[in-house]
Amino acid sequence: MSKTLLDCGNCGPDFHAIRQMVSNHFGASVVQSHGVEDTLELLRNQSVDLVTVNRKLDRDYSDGLDVAVAIKSDPELGSTPVMLVTNYDEHQETAMAAGCVKGFGKLAIKDPETRNLLEPFLQSETE
Repeated sequence: MSKTLLDCGNCGPDFHAIRQMVSNHFGASVVQSHGVEDTLELLRNQSVDLVTVNRKLDRDYSDGLDVAVAIKSDPELGSTPVMLVTNYDEHQETAMAAGCVKGFGKLAIKDPETRNLLEPFLQSETE
C-alpha cells in the first residue's frame, strides 16, 4: 500500500519539488495543506504516514512550528510523525524538542541524507 506525505505551508515550487522527490524515490502520494486548521482536518480524515511543515507558512508567513505543536499536542494525532522543513539547525532543534523527528532544509531536498530521513516513514513495505 502506498504511503502518504502531508506537506504543510510550502509555496508551489517547493511543494512540487518535495512531491516530485517523494513520488520518484518512494512512490508515495503527497497532499498539501496550508495552516493549522486544514492540516488537522486532513489528518482526521485521511491516513497520513508523515507530515512535513515549512518553518514559515507560505500563506501568511506565520510560524510553522505552531502547526507541529498543534499536531503533537492533539491526543488523537500526536503519534503522527512530523518534520520541520528548515535549513536552520536551531529551528530543527526546537522542533525536535516539541516532539518532531529530525527534518531537512529546502536546500537539501535532492540530497541522499534527506531520502534517508524520509525512508523510515515513506518506504513501502514491499520494498
